[in-house]
Amino acid sequence: NGLDPYAYLSDVLKKLPTHKVTQIEELLPHRWKSNSN
Repeated sequence: NGLDPYAYLSDVLKKLPTHKVTQIEELLPHRWKSNSN
């Protein structure tokens, strides 16, 4: 899928505590966009 696993997990773990439950699907690998994009 072309993701860097370290970058993905690092970013998701930073966002998870403040991310809205209703928008949690944004953090799934196929929907994730890093801050650098």
